[in-house]
Amino acid sequence: MEFKRENFDIAVIGGGPAGMIAAGRAAELGAKVVLIERNERLGKKLLLTGKGRCNITHAEFDNREFLKAYGKNGKFLFPGFSVFGPQETVKFFEDRGLRTKVEQGKRIFPDKGTAFNVLHCLIDYLKQGKVVIKKYSRIIDVKVVDNRIQSIVTDNKEHMSAKNFILATGGKTFPETGSTGDGFNLAKKLGHKIISLRPAISPIKIKESWPKKLSGLALKNVKISVFQNEKKILEEIGEFLFTHFGISGPIVMDASKTIDQLAGQGKVKIILDLKPGLDSKALNERIQKDFDKNPQKIFSNSLDDLLPKSIIETAIKFSGIDADKKVSNISKIEREKLAKTLKNMEMTFDGLLGFEHAIITAGGIDLKEIDSRTMRSKLISNLYFAGEILDLDGPTGGYNLQICWTTGYIAGNSAGRG
Repeated sequence: MEFKRENFDIAVIGGGPAGMIAAGRAAELGAKVVLIERNERLGKKLLLTGKGRCNITHAEFDNREFLKAYGKNGKFLFPGFSVFGPQETVKFFEDRGLRTKVEQGKRIFPDKGTAFNVLHCLIDYLKQGKVVIKKYSRIIDVKVVDNRIQSIVTDNKEHMSAKNFILATGGKTFPETGSTGDGFNLAKKLGHKIISLRPAISPIKIKESWPKKLSGLALKNVKISVFQNEKKILEEIGEFLFTHFGISGPIVMDASKTIDQLAGQGKVKIILDLKPGLDSKALNERIQKDFDKNPQKIFSNSLDDLLPKSIIETAIKFSGIDADKKVSNISKIEREKLAKTLKNMEMTFDGLLGFEHAIITAGGIDLKEIDSRTMRSKLISNLYFAGEILDLDGPTGGYNLQICWTTGYIAGNSAGRG
């Protein structure tokens, strides 16, 4: 078999956000860089972020506060954030003509345009550095000598050697975008430990049938509380969505990783509060005012001002009150029961929807085996890591893309100077 042989200073494996910014930064430093991508185009998963709008980062510019969102592993990012944190991310894109804006929840998006504009900005960065891009290329072999990668071989019969290599192949979520987990297998082959991989920021399956009957109903400013053994573990307030398999929406997705971890220790209950801004007493008074407006209305027609129409039947059923009863005949005890119902709609966790539908992968390369200042492997002297392949993940809101920008930039900067 004849191989096409090429030599580079830096070989970046993976053309997602981390790989692109790593390749661009290394090239900016004067390195001859090749970017290897298995898909037909770069940034396929990036185009899906923020519902196609790309939530670039989060407008929290106190690095210590920002890093709290990543839990105990967040401290790993502190050296990187001191060089390329959220402020530097915003400046990077705005310096290249992509204006940004802060929206609800401190989420930063392109001021005008979509994820395509973010991708084009990164592609221009690669062009400026004359990065060689190899598409439709998958790594099939790696040659290692004395704890250094000498060369890699692709399925296109290309044999590439380099001084330094950056592995930025992403996780296992949305495999149709190329995130199939191949990078984990490669890292494992090179001797790295992989922390157990799990879907994170995932929709949730529910055992009960009633949420599925409400499929498509989106709710704003509601609260979910997660309980195990009658103890409240966490709560989230925000947007919520009923689906044909259970529940989704930002507050569900953010809680999904913790819920899944809890499920390994026993039954998990999720309580939906439709009116978190009102305590039971205030909600009872609100219901009474609605009833007083038209005391001759039947109960089933009396809640239109309080609830979305599609959930009224379910709420009435849970309350146990006769749907055909006139509201003037509903007792105080029944009103209190209705108020309690609206604040305590109980569901039972039945699993995550899986890697195919999760936003990101939890777990990954053990951070103990990586130098946090450079992203360099402590096992393979010329190997660097960046992006979702690392054992780092955060909630929705730009936190996970910031991992890509920070680790990608640091890896490219370090490898390019190495």
